[in-house]
Amino acid sequence: MKITLLETGKTEAAYLQIGIEGYRKRLLHYISFEELVIPGLKNTRNLTQEQQKTKEGELMINYLKPADEFILLDEKGKSFSSAGFAGYIEKKMVAGTRSMVFAIGGPYGFSDEVYNKASDRISLSEMTFSHQMVRLIFIEQLYRAMTIIKGEPYHHQ
Repeated sequence: MKITLLETGKTEAAYLQIGIEGYRKRLLHYISFEELVIPGLKNTRNLTQEQQKTKEGELMINYLKPADEFILLDEKGKSFSSAGFAGYIEKKMVAGTRSMVFAIGGPYGFSDEVYNKASDRISLSEMTFSHQMVRLIFIEQLYRAMTIIKGEPYHHQ
C-alpha cells in the first residue's frame, strides 16, 4: 500500500522538518509513503475565505488519481486511539486498498468540493494544531500504527 500526505504550503520550522524527516525514514521500512505539497496561494488578501478554500481545493483534487482513497484530516472526523487508527489502516491493507491519500487543509479548512470527494474524515484531536504541526503528529501516528500492526514494541498500552 502507498500512503500519501497531501499538504498545503511548506513546513517552515526546522524542528518540525527534522521530526517529519525522522519519522518518514522510519515509515519507509513498512510502507511506501510520500508527502505532496501544494504551493501556498499568493495574494490571498484579495480573496475571501471561501475563495481560498475553493482554489486550494481545486489544486488538491488535481493531485488525486481515480484509484486513490481520499481521507481528510478534519476536526469533525472520526476519532481513534492509536490502536484504533492502526486497526483502521490494517483493515484498508487487508481489503486490498492500494493508495490512501490523507489531506491537511489550508488555514480555513476544506471546500465543499473536497468534502464531497473524500471517502472519510479523521480527527487527530479535538484540539487545534498548526497545519505544520499536524504533519508531524500524523506521520508519527502513522509510524506508530505500523509498529502496532507488526507487533513491535514502540507503542505501550
